Amino acid sequence: MKIAFQMDPIEHVNIDADSSFRLAEEAQARGHSLFYYAPDMLAYEEGRVTARGHDFTVQRIQGDHVDLGPERVIDLREMDVVWLRQDPPFDMNYITSTHILDRIHRETLVVNDPFWVRNYPEKLLVLDFPDLTPPTTIARDLETIKAFKAKHQDVILKPLYGNGGAGVFRLDANDRNLTSLHELFTGFSREPLIVQKFLPDVSNGDKRVILVDGEPVGAINRVPAKGETRSNMHVGGRPEKIGLTERDLEICARIGPLLREKGQVFVGIDVIGDYLTEINVTSPTGIQELERFDGVNIAEKIWQAIEAKRA
Repeated sequence: MKIAFQMDPIEHVNIDADSSFRLAEEAQARGHSLFYYAPDMLAYEEGRVTARGHDFTVQRIQGDHVDLGPERVIDLREMDVVWLRQDPPFDMNYITSTHILDRIHRETLVVNDPFWVRNYPEKLLVLDFPDLTPPTTIARDLETIKAFKAKHQDVILKPLYGNGGAGVFRLDANDRNLTSLHELFTGFSREPLIVQKFLPDVSNGDKRVILVDGEPVGAINRVPAKGETRSNMHVGGRPEKIGLTERDLEICARIGPLLREKGQVFVGIDVIGDYLTEINVTSPTGIQELERFDGVNIAEKIWQAIEAKRA
């Protein structure tokens, strides 16, 4: 097949951790041809959806992991698969790219389905499953957020469309910074904030469960660094080997059919203790860590699912 990757600069990825690199590596091993373009190089041109980028090959050599061919412009309808893999922020630039890719989806398989990526951002899809999630409020109004904090005392406050642990604050019962943080966030953004009851189980780790076409294939545990609330690996969280519990499987059984129905082939969910906190569909990570811990080829499972859909 002919595969295009819409992603952040491939020249700068960490080849030992980046999931997009691992997906490209496995696709190449399966005989597929690869094309890369940056999100800003996606365009709609008089009825055609085009991308300016490069054919490429990859190799697992640090500092020499990608070979880019000459720049050229392609019609994305000529591709069999387009991967929507750039990192958030989930802003209007990101949303516009999903609208443009909508125009080729079905003829060209876009993974994950851009319509539902746009409508199911990480911290909003969980609202469909309130019995699986910690108490949550989404608001811009300060008094609403204050009332939630007064009720639950110890809370997590974060941007609704953030990623990688950026801008995440724990406000315990004695904290006096809520008003200042609200001023800070609303001063540069018109978006609401999300506030959730703090889960003490996070000290034991924030589990990332990988689902392929709605089925769980394994998990890794991300343990916060000493003195940190956040467990994201971007901010020093330590990955550990871990298995799936009965509660994890219960959560996956509830959400899996919806993910499969909506074309979300590669999804990473976050579970703290017994609670689902996020459903990551925009650019999930964790493949390489899971493969190392469990000795399984997760990238192969993802490509098998995609090849079956194309067949």
